Amino acid sequence: MIRRILEIPDPGLREPCAPVAEITPEIARLAGDMFDTMHASAGLGLAAPQVGVYARLFVLELPPDDDDPLSGRRFVLINPEVDLTGARKEMVEGCLSLPGFRAMVKRAEGVTVAFTQLDGARVSLEARGLFAQAVQHEVDHLNGVLFIDHLKSLLDLERIPPEMLDWTEEAEAEAA
Repeated sequence: MIRRILEIPDPGLREPCAPVAEITPEIARLAGDMFDTMHASAGLGLAAPQVGVYARLFVLELPPDDDDPLSGRRFVLINPEVDLTGARKEMVEGCLSLPGFRAMVKRAEGVTVAFTQLDGARVSLEARGLFAQAVQHEVDHLNGVLFIDHLKSLLDLERIPPEMLDWTEEAEAEAA
């Protein structure tokens, strides 16, 4: 089911999230709905507070990339704990809660993230590049922080050209 994505300035986006106490069928359904919602909006990640649920959970699915073994796979990260690694560098970032805009944001080049999966297993993985950036972005959401909070000025926002708003394979096929 596709859910409504909260957009800035909705105050719900500033709510810190509570840990998920138990993985229930409702949590599994929420994760599935979040993937549907994220895909419908051509996103890479979506945090529960973006759909009005204040639980420490987010989903990620990066477009396939032969150089990144974490790409092209679905991840549900419950109660994530993140350690930042590597230098901080500027990366282009956007958000489904501020559609049509992007900006340069300083993020750590890598992360180690420990999280619970839907099957209840606690896992840890190391990531760099886009996956690491997306983890940092989504964890910010769980803490009530938005990517615009990392900007010196809202004037640093740039409008995204319409032809760049959809990264999906269907959009790439249509563009070819």
